[in-house]
Amino acid sequence: MKKNSLHIKIWQYFLIFSLLILGFLWIFQVLFLNQFYRFSKTKDIAQVANTLERYKNNENIASIIDREAMNRGVCVEVVNEKINTLYASTYFGKGCVTGKEENLEYKKDFIRSNKTRQTYELINPMYDNHTLIQAIKLDNENYAFINTSMDPIDGTVEIIRTQLIYVTIIVLLLSFVIAYFISHHISEPIVEMNTAAKNLAKGNFNVSFETKEDIEELNELATTLNYAKGELEKTEELRKDLMANVSHDLKTPLTMIKAYAEMSTELHAKDKKKQKEDMEIIISEVDRLTILVNDILELSSMQSNINKIEKTDFDLVELIKDIIHRYKVLQETENYIFEFNHQEKKLMINADKKKLEQVIYNLMNNAINYTGSDNKVIVNIIKEENNILVEIKDTGKGIKEEDLPYIWDKYYKNKKKHKRNLIGTGLGLSIVKNALELHGFDYGVTSIPNKGSTFYFRIPYKNDKN
Repeated sequence: MKKNSLHIKIWQYFLIFSLLILGFLWIFQVLFLNQFYRFSKTKDIAQVANTLERYKNNENIASIIDREAMNRGVCVEVVNEKINTLYASTYFGKGCVTGKEENLEYKKDFIRSNKTRQTYELINPMYDNHTLIQAIKLDNENYAFINTSMDPIDGTVEIIRTQLIYVTIIVLLLSFVIAYFISHHISEPIVEMNTAAKNLAKGNFNVSFETKEDIEELNELATTLNYAKGELEKTEELRKDLMANVSHDLKTPLTMIKAYAEMSTELHAKDKKKQKEDMEIIISEVDRLTILVNDILELSSMQSNINKIEKTDFDLVELIKDIIHRYKVLQETENYIFEFNHQEKKLMINADKKKLEQVIYNLMNNAINYTGSDNKVIVNIIKEENNILVEIKDTGKGIKEEDLPYIWDKYYKNKKKHKRNLIGTGLGLSIVKNALELHGFDYGVTSIPNKGSTFYFRIPYKNDKN
């Protein structure tokens, strides 16, 4: 077991706490016992004196004296002016000064002083202990002397001190054992979680963070670690997909570039027309590589929060028209149909124009890749009460309901068959998601099997009547 382990630390703290408690007991029971005893006895004789003054004319004064003496553990003696004992309590505690003592000077002094109350402290010659005496004047002829020992000479004190030694030994032994089990009880699940966390750090996602203890903090820690494990597992899966798909997307154009470059230099060295065709294909593949690299950089930049929103006012209708115009080549060469429906000729919005352009462009690419045999892509702008709804539809096979939560993942295109792979890199929807979330726009997708999918997002409306 490690010296600084949680098990040892809890054990040590519990033992230290027990020692502190025992230390306080020893301090108050041994070092301050005499002081506390003195304070208590001083209070006792003062209360007895007050009682006698209150009931001095009561016919049952003798019973009251005996009761107070017994309850307070003091001695009470009533004398006349000639110092003859009229009454003495039946209780004679150890260390009391009684009328049999030869030293009666304090009694004479009090009677001569004509005071109503006086306190004396002297050494009792019989026990050689300090004795506190409270003298009170009952009337012109009678006086009461209440005294008690100021030293705890009773055998009970020694019993308490001896008992404290045994209590100390027993408490230390119990603390030692209880501290061990408590520390083991708390530290064991944490040690198990630590071991599982180390395995997780090594890439083992089969670990599980659990605790059998009914401790809220440990249960919360287990829940958090299990959540972190799930997120790490998703990240690792995405990383593998990213590597595999980037490798695939890089390999194909690189192979094509190399093949056509070799053909251009070897087979078509004297055929200018063929060389031109080879160069056009090489340029096309380089463009695909450029798109892939730019998409990866753009997505990484967004997810790292490097990019910030730079909002400006611009016309949404004009932006979409400009993007659709870029696909003119597909209209001419592959008979694609782009239908743009909008009621307003001009709709001013406030957003980051570059990022919103990326959103629309990538959704268009996605629709082109997955539309049906009619090659139709539909873009709708619908003006709502407080928002502008933008829809981009395809007429393809649609997306299965169970797959909808994952379509925004990187390289989701590998998980479904699509019509073409001429446009985009598989990172498009991830870029769309990040850009829209940076804006705080509502977005989503609906899909009907064999009828197509509709991707949409909402932009807060900016009225341009001013």
